[in-house]
Amino acid sequence: MRALITGATGGIGREFACLLSHRGFDLILASRDTAKMQRLRRLLPTQVDIITVDLSKEADCQRLYAFAKTKSIDLVIHNAGFGAWGRFTDIPLQTELDMLNVNVRAVHMLTKWFLQDFVQRDYGYILNVASSAGFLAGPLMASYYAGKNYILRLTEAIDMELRQTGSRVRVCALCPGPVDTPFHDRAQIRQAVRGLSPRQVAKAGLDGVFGKKTIVLPGITTKTAHLFQRFLPEEMLLRINYAIQKRKEG
Repeated sequence: MRALITGATGGIGREFACLLSHRGFDLILASRDTAKMQRLRRLLPTQVDIITVDLSKEADCQRLYAFAKTKSIDLVIHNAGFGAWGRFTDIPLQTELDMLNVNVRAVHMLTKWFLQDFVQRDYGYILNVASSAGFLAGPLMASYYAGKNYILRLTEAIDMELRQTGSRVRVCALCPGPVDTPFHDRAQIRQAVRGLSPRQVAKAGLDGVFGKKTIVLPGITTKTAHLFQRFLPEEMLLRINYAIQKRKEG
C-alpha cells in the first residue's frame, strides 16, 4: 500500500505521514521544503519517496502526478494549503491567487488525474482536506472560505457520482475546525479558540476515508457548531463569523 501526501512537513500532514507509515504504508511526500521532508523520512519505518514541488504552479502539479503515476498509489491526501486574513480589498491579489492555486486549482487537477486512474482500476481513495469553513461564508477570510466551499462541494458531488455507478473508489472531505498548527502563523493571525491536535484530526480523516464517509467533522465542538449552523439565518451566521474572524487580528 502506498499513499501520496501533499503538505507533509508539519501539522496535519506530518501526522498523516506518521500514522500511515506505522500502519505499513509506503509514502510519497510532496512539499516545498526538501530539508523537512528528509528529516521526516528518517523517522518513518517504511519506504518514503520525496518530491519538492510548489503546488501554486501548474507545471509542478503535472510533475508531481507524473512522478506518482509511476508508483502504485492507493491513497491520495490533498493536505497542502494556506490562508490569508484581512479585508478583501486589502489582501494583495497575488497572495490570493497563489492561495487559490494551492487550495483549489492544484486539488482540482490532481483529484481529476488520480481519480481517472482509480476509476479505471476500480480502486483507490482520495482525502481532500477542506475545513469547517467550507460550510460558511467568511468575512475577513473571504477567498479562503470560498476555496474551502469549492473543495467540499466538489468532493461531495464526485463521491455521489462514484456511488451511483457502483464504483469502489471513494472520495472524502475532511472538515476540521481550529487545529493547533502553524497555519495561523502563515496567515499572520492569532487563533481565536483552542483547536484540536493535528494527530486527532489526521486520525479522524483516515478513519473517515477508509470508513467510506463522504464528510468528516472531527471533534464534538465542530460537530455541534455545524449542527447549530443549520438553524441560524444567513445574516446572523455572517455577523457571528465576522466577529470570530475579527478576534484573530494580530
